[in-house]
Amino acid sequence: MSAGSIAALLALAGQNLALQAVLIVLGTFVLEDAATVLAAMHAGPGGIPVPLALVSLYGGIVLGDLGLYGLGRLAGRARWAARLLPPGRMRQGREWLEGRVFAVVFTSRFIPGARLPTYTACGFLGADWRRFLLATACATLIWTTLLFGVSLRVGALLMEHLGAWRWAGGIGFAAVIVLLGRTATRLQEARR
Repeated sequence: MSAGSIAALLALAGQNLALQAVLIVLGTFVLEDAATVLAAMHAGPGGIPVPLALVSLYGGIVLGDLGLYGLGRLAGRARWAARLLPPGRMRQGREWLEGRVFAVVFTSRFIPGARLPTYTACGFLGADWRRFLLATACATLIWTTLLFGVSLRVGALLMEHLGAWRWAGGIGFAAVIVLLGRTATRLQEARR
């Protein structure tokens, strides 16, 4: 599912707010930032109400984050996974993470490419899920609200200047956001 197909599905959902909300939630499972940009472009008069769009985004992103934690937790309980890390290293990882769960999870929301390994590692090491949930919810509220707000502004400008072509501009804007995140991730990896 691409950013274009998310936008097309939102348009097809018409005035069915429940369907629009579900599509936004599902979109976050594919590309969080693109779903945020496109939901903002669709929000407002004639589209999905801003509060419903934001709640759908928050819910979908936090559910996706919990899913990553859960996958890590399942992997941590598998026999084959026990062979990946010696018991001493596993214990060291748990001890190190124990007092840092909130800070590690919160910070990773703002570092491109850090969420998948961080959230699955938290599950794998058995980090406190309540602290994990609190950190991901707080970080999601901040990051998603900021990106949504910027996208809402950009969407208004695109609507004003592009009219019927606003969706092409919105998809382009979403693609730029995704590409910037991927480029930042590659640059970080190259520095290592």
